[in-house]
Amino acid sequence: MVFGAIVVIVVAALGLRLFQLQIAMGGHYTELAQQQSVDSLAVPVSRGLIYDRKGRQLVENVPVFVVNVRPADLPFDTRDAVVARLAHLLKMAPADLYGAIDAHADSRFDLVKVATDVPTATAQIIAEEHLQLPGVYVDVEARRHYIYGELLGHILGWTGSISGPDYLSLKSDGYVLDDTIGKTGVEATFEKQLRGTYGVQQVQRDATGRVVRVLSTLTEPQPGDSLQLTIDVNVQRTAQQALQWAMNVVGLLRGVFIVMNPQTGEILAMVSLPNYNDNDFSGGISTKEYKQLLNAKARPLLNFAINEQFPPGSTYKLVTGAGALQDNKLQPNERLHTAAYISIGAYKYWDWNKAGFGNITIFDGFAHSSDTFFYQVAGRLGIDRLAYWAHQWGFGQLTGVDLPGEVSGTIPTNAWKEQTLGQPIYPGEVYQAGIGQGYDEVTPMQLIDAYNALANGGTLLRPQIVRRVLAPDGSVVQDFKPQVVRQLPISQSNLSVMRVAARNVLVSRHTYNFVDEPIVVAGKSGTAEFGLRDSQGRLPFHSWFVGFTPKDPWKHATDPNGWNAVKRTDAQLSFLAFAFDSNTTGNAATEIVKYFIQLYYHLHVDLRERYLLVQNNFYGN
Repeated sequence: MVFGAIVVIVVAALGLRLFQLQIAMGGHYTELAQQQSVDSLAVPVSRGLIYDRKGRQLVENVPVFVVNVRPADLPFDTRDAVVARLAHLLKMAPADLYGAIDAHADSRFDLVKVATDVPTATAQIIAEEHLQLPGVYVDVEARRHYIYGELLGHILGWTGSISGPDYLSLKSDGYVLDDTIGKTGVEATFEKQLRGTYGVQQVQRDATGRVVRVLSTLTEPQPGDSLQLTIDVNVQRTAQQALQWAMNVVGLLRGVFIVMNPQTGEILAMVSLPNYNDNDFSGGISTKEYKQLLNAKARPLLNFAINEQFPPGSTYKLVTGAGALQDNKLQPNERLHTAAYISIGAYKYWDWNKAGFGNITIFDGFAHSSDTFFYQVAGRLGIDRLAYWAHQWGFGQLTGVDLPGEVSGTIPTNAWKEQTLGQPIYPGEVYQAGIGQGYDEVTPMQLIDAYNALANGGTLLRPQIVRRVLAPDGSVVQDFKPQVVRQLPISQSNLSVMRVAARNVLVSRHTYNFVDEPIVVAGKSGTAEFGLRDSQGRLPFHSWFVGFTPKDPWKHATDPNGWNAVKRTDAQLSFLAFAFDSNTTGNAATEIVKYFIQLYYHLHVDLRERYLLVQNNFYGN
C-alpha cells in the first residue's frame, strides 16, 4: 500500500509538471525555441570593378563553381574516405583539404570553402555523388578575373579567401568564414570601397543548423564601388616591353620601369619584373605553387618599385648639388678641380673614370657625373645637412603611394650611425653619401618622385595610382586631386640650374647618342655598387636612369640644345628605369629608356647601342 501510494504521488507530480510545461507554459517555451532557431545571415554583393585612366576595364567578376564543406555534416567514420575521394576529384593534396576543413573548428555548421574555380565536369561529378560525399556542397559564386593577367599584377593585386586572423579582426564588419578579401595591390588598399556592404537576412535554422527559410531582409546589400586608376594600359604595356627587352638581352634578374606625370604625381605605368599573374591567386593557388613563387630567386611577389630599397648612385647627386647651391656652399659658376681621386690619409676616393675632368662647374660636374666634384661638395655640406636636403626631396620616408608594403629607405646621419653601429660618420662616408653610395638606400618610386619635384619647380607630390572612386551607377564618389607633400625650400633659380644641368647630361653625350633622339630629354644616369667583391676585387652594380620631357618634346632648329623645358611648367612626362645587378659595359637603364621613348613617341629611329649591354663589369674595372 505504501509503495502504491508512492507511485501515485510520483505519477501525479510528473503529470502536474508535464501539464505545467506543455499547457500552462507551452507558449513561452515555443517562443524561446523559435527565437533560438532565428539567425542573421550575410548576403554577399558583387565586388566593384577597376578601370584604367581611359576607361578600359581591367577586372571582371565571372561566375565559377566552388566546393564547400560543412564539417557538422561530415560523419567522422567516413571522413577519411570522403576527403580522399574529394582530393582525387579536385586534384588537391588531402592535407590541404584537412587543413581547410579544420581551420574553423568552432564553426562546424558554417560552410568552409575548400576549392574555387572548379571545372564544370568536376562540379557535376561532385554534385551527382552527394550521397557518397556527405557534407560536401557545390555552389556558384563570383570570382575575380584579371583581364590583362601579368601586365598589371603588382598594381591590381588579387583577392583570396579570408584567413583566420583576418576573419577574427573583421568579423564585426560583416565578414564571414568563406569570404574573400583583397590581399595585395589596390585590391587590398581599397578593400573597403571595392567590397561594398553586405546585406543581412533573418533566417530560420533547423536543429542541425541548416537554413530552413528566409524570414525577412534586415539590410539591403550595397554593391561595391569601382576604381579608376591613373594607369594607362597602353603606356604600361610599352614600359614592360622596353624593360623586358633589356632583361632578355642582358639576362637581368629584376628590373623596374615607372612613368609619371610630374605636374600631378599620377602614375601612368609601373612595371616590376619579374611579375606574376593575379588569376593564379584568385583561382586558388596551391601551397606548392605559392611556395615556389615565395622562394624564387628573382622574388616575383615583390613590387621592386616600392617594396625594396637600393643605393641610388649618381642619380642622388641632385640632392648634393641642389643642397649645396641653396646653402651657399657652392655657386652656379664656381669651378672645382676634379682629379683622378681625392685622398683622406691612406684612402683614395676615385672618380668613376679614374682621371677626373679638370676645373668644372656644377653644370659639367652633373653632366659628366664627376665623383670627385661631388665628394668635395658633400664635404662642404656635411652628413647632417646632406640628410636634411635628402629628406626635403622625399628620401628616407614613405612617399604615400596608395599601394601596400612601401619601404622608407635609409638616409645616414651622425645620430643614425651612432644608434645603429655605435660609431660616428667618417669623412670618407660623407663623400660616399654625396654620390648615392655607402649607407644611402632609396626606392625607385622615391627617386622618380624627387625628379618630378625638380621638373615641376619644387613641388613634392604624393604619387597617385587611383584617380577616383565610382559608384555602381558610374557617378563619382571620390575624386583624388594631386596631393602636395611640401614645397621644397629651394629657390627657383637653383632649381633651374639643376634642370639645365640635367639637360647637359644628354647634351654632353655622357649618355652616348641619347641626345640624337628627335625629342628633348633631360635626366640623370647612375650606377650604384653593392654587395660583395668578386675574385678580381670588383663590386657588382645596378644601373639607373631617371628623366623627363617637356610638353612639346620635338626639337627645333633654332634651339641648339633642344631644351626650353627649364621652365617648371613645361615638364609633362617623367620616367625611370632600374636594372638590378646589370654589370654592363654601358648603362643598361639608359638603353631601356631609349627604347621606351622610341616606342612611346612612335619614332622611326632606333638609337639603342646593344654593345653597351654586354656584361663585363666595366665600372668595376
